[in-house]
Amino acid sequence: MTVRAILDSKGRQVLNLGPEAKLSEAIKLLGERKIGAVLVMDRGRIDGILSERDIVRVLAERGAAVLDEPVSAVMTRKVVSCSQSDTVAAIMEMMTAGKFRHLPVLENERVVGLISIGDVVKWRVGEYENEQEAMRQYIKTA
Repeated sequence: MTVRAILDSKGRQVLNLGPEAKLSEAIKLLGERKIGAVLVMDRGRIDGILSERDIVRVLAERGAAVLDEPVSAVMTRKVVSCSQSDTVAAIMEMMTAGKFRHLPVLENERVVGLISIGDVVKWRVGEYENEQEAMRQYIKTA
């Protein structure tokens, strides 16, 4: 199974903020949309990604004053990405090895989606349930 299949079922909408957006704005967006990360983009290019982990880490280190700083001062700059043709197994391995939970999907250097570990788990559970049902039907007809 590929990343394309997950995007086809979940959708391809990707929220982003500019690097100058305040951290407090980013937190509000994450809370309102009930998401765990947002891409930081400038002129269609990924500058970084801001996750809940980034926010907790910087708040613990520098306190509430950081809320007025731009997301560019807090975001993760080294962003690992994947393509729509990557397999679910490959991105699971990437996420586990890299210890991150969100992966931008790029095609020709353009963002076409964002996959979370929750999306992957949901997809795998659905596959497992479909396999179980197919086995039950096979056993019934045998």
